[in-house]
Amino acid sequence: MQFIDLKAQYAQVKDKIQKRINDVLEHGQYIMGPEVGELEKQLQEFSGAKHALLAASGTDALLLALMALEIGPGDEVITTPFTFFATAEVIAFLGAKPVFVDIDEESYNIDPRKIEAAITSKTKAIMPVSIFGQCPDIDAINAIATKHNLPVIEDAAQSFGGTYKGKRSCSMTTMAATSFFPAKPLGCYGDGGAFFTNDDKLVELVKAYRNHGQSERYLHHKVGINGRLDTIQAAILIEKLAIFGKELKQRDIVAQRYTDLLKDDVITPAIKSGCTSAWAQYTIQVKNREQFLANMQKQNVPTAVHYPMTMNMQPVFKYLEQPEGTFPIAERVSAHVLSLPMHPYLDEKTQDQVIAAVKKSL
Repeated sequence: MQFIDLKAQYAQVKDKIQKRINDVLEHGQYIMGPEVGELEKQLQEFSGAKHALLAASGTDALLLALMALEIGPGDEVITTPFTFFATAEVIAFLGAKPVFVDIDEESYNIDPRKIEAAITSKTKAIMPVSIFGQCPDIDAINAIATKHNLPVIEDAAQSFGGTYKGKRSCSMTTMAATSFFPAKPLGCYGDGGAFFTNDDKLVELVKAYRNHGQSERYLHHKVGINGRLDTIQAAILIEKLAIFGKELKQRDIVAQRYTDLLKDDVITPAIKSGCTSAWAQYTIQVKNREQFLANMQKQNVPTAVHYPMTMNMQPVFKYLEQPEGTFPIAERVSAHVLSLPMHPYLDEKTQDQVIAAVKKSL
């Protein structure tokens, strides 16, 4: 049994992807080839954002967003402690301080009610994470940001395709960044990501920063990075985006069936009113996780834990002096959550095996 069955997906688009790759091999424009611009236009149309720029990874896309805001030493960026390391990593990488705010107990997203108390004169941005595929309360976060004249960066590494009040993830904040890591709802066959904004000035800055700070060939007004996405990965994503809408519907069917059949046994995901999830993961909570995981392994059913340690507990952030107990909800959730197999091609027979294993493992 596969936790995420990428081979089943590949079978749906094999011929088209191979043709796309061959086209790139024929024209030979492996960096910033025509497929890059083609995909960027499609991502704009799909997301509803005015601008989309491809990046070498989701991490690079987040880093480019912070660089465009000139965030650096002495600055603070508010974010969640319950996320993948890259969220806090890019803040610290630029010399700024990640300021963590505890999460909402149901959605696992940052709790907007706790953000304002974390704002100081050093705060330069708010970076919520759309965890597991669901956007946080964007309206509430944007309202706080507007009040304090702060930009909002949506870390949408898991939520591309999800919606909030009818709008797509990546289109509702000052900037957004998503990941096309292979296991994501929309993934390429290597590392990849994208940056989104409705701001013409910010998109021009990011264009320069992702290409070594160049404003034109060999003319550098900024110190940037090599943050470009390979043309072959863009070509692959074009064909995968073509079936993405269908896959989102299939993911939703799988997730709803899980919830219907497991809601009386475990804590199942809570989707807030007005939201849809991209279902990057289907994540449940159990009481005795270690024993549960061992029981599942005995039944040959794969599971994954996202994320076993909150950011404040990571050794590299010890200097923040936020010991265990600082973020009680995030820490409690991180000790009990685990994810079940989730992908658009999970058939009912296989899903029934997972569900039976869950019930037995409890």
